[in-house]
Amino acid sequence: MAKGKNVLTTGDVAKICNVAPRTVSKWFDTGQLKGYRIPGSKDRRIPVSELIRFMKANNMPAPTLPVGKIRVLIVNSNGRAASAMAETLRTRADYAVKTAGSNFETGTIAQKFAPHVLLVSLLAEGIDANSICKSIRTDEDLQTIKIIAIANKLRDSESAALLQKGFDGYVSNSDDTDEIIKKIEEATAIIY
Repeated sequence: MAKGKNVLTTGDVAKICNVAPRTVSKWFDTGQLKGYRIPGSKDRRIPVSELIRFMKANNMPAPTLPVGKIRVLIVNSNGRAASAMAETLRTRADYAVKTAGSNFETGTIAQKFAPHVLLVSLLAEGIDANSICKSIRTDEDLQTIKIIAIANKLRDSESAALLQKGFDGYVSNSDDTDEIIKKIEEATAIIY
């Protein structure tokens, strides 16, 4: 199993859980373990975050999984703010962090960097957060990325609209580093 892999095969999960691949298939088919099937095939794929959730829910010992550092891509056209947040996340949480200043750059970096989490500033000029979210959700290779919106003072209706559009969460104060780290940890299902 490759280090830093976001998605696992049933064979990978079987090795981690010390069970037969058929047992993992049964968990998947009964809906206990969530994931997706490869189109045109019966092969199943399970996101690492889902495996961690499943193992915790079933009180299974969770060995150190090969996720490496959590990879975060910050999308903000304000380069200074993006760089400051990136440095804070690197030093406070030891994440691997990159920044993108446009929609195009986001797509290019996401393909190569394969982030676990995308932090998208809704306040940034020239960034179409909804378009980014839609593109990520429709790209088979990027669907496991968790997308967190960053905005200031969202109303309840705005928060609900974000979740309906495909965002996995939001932070209503871009200066609250503790909240941002908490949201990243929740999104990736890794609790320290």
